[in-house]
Amino acid sequence: MKTDKTRQHYLRKLEERWDKMTITSDPLFGLVMENEQICHGLIQRAIPEITVTKIKRIETQKDISSYGLDRKVRYDVYVEDDRDRIYVIEMQMVNQHNLPARLRYYQEQIDSELLMPGDDYQKLLNYPTYVIMFCNFDYFQRGWAKYQFDFACTRDRQLKLGDNRTVVVFNATANTFAEDEPMRNFLQLMRNQVVANDNFVQTIQNEIKKIKQSPERRRGFMKFELDLMDARREGFNAGREDGIRELIQSLRQANFPDDDIRKSLMNGFHLTAERAQEYLHRY
Repeated sequence: MKTDKTRQHYLRKLEERWDKMTITSDPLFGLVMENEQICHGLIQRAIPEITVTKIKRIETQKDISSYGLDRKVRYDVYVEDDRDRIYVIEMQMVNQHNLPARLRYYQEQIDSELLMPGDDYQKLLNYPTYVIMFCNFDYFQRGWAKYQFDFACTRDRQLKLGDNRTVVVFNATANTFAEDEPMRNFLQLMRNQVVANDNFVQTIQNEIKKIKQSPERRRGFMKFELDLMDARREGFNAGREDGIRELIQSLRQANFPDDDIRKSLMNGFHLTAERAQEYLHRY
């Protein structure tokens, strides 16, 4: 009964969260970027020096893991265009003070998926990559709306490494814009400031309204979040079970009497005497 009440309370909170979500909310940002027109428009405004003619593939909440590693990274939006250029687009609302390291890891994961065992490293040059990060903070403290990085020689900045990697970081808190003018209104939208006469912003707002009014989208969001809650609970319970078993086995190996083990279980895991005794019989 308590579990049912907890679940119903969580459902109500999810409903409230759905209704209040904005472009910066996860997963609404990904749902909006599934619209090819919007995704194309955002990339083109973010990196105006390149021409994106056609989007070939869009994936949202894309999981990437390296061979032999359990650690995964989940991209908000993963895009490929018809020239094999790859774009990873992320929304970061909280400064976790690890942005450069995070960007480095993202880039590594992109390359890990592209390069199969036995492939020549040269293959990577066929896939120019752009990691685009939209931040609600100014990580580099220069006041700029846009920071763009590629890899150049420290002795001669005109000499590029030529590895076809670019990192773009946007700062939604910027107050001044120059060449970054194409992104001004989107960055203002991140701060809930809607520019009424901007067609691109209005397209995004209309897409958000359409998504929120879709029963199918709402159900998908609710199911995803409930499945995630259940997975976390199962993980917690599995970890708890492992801890109880390991404690019992360790204390028995040390020749502790069952009464002492039972008390340790009750104190360490907040179990009743009956429940602790059940674990003693089980393990």
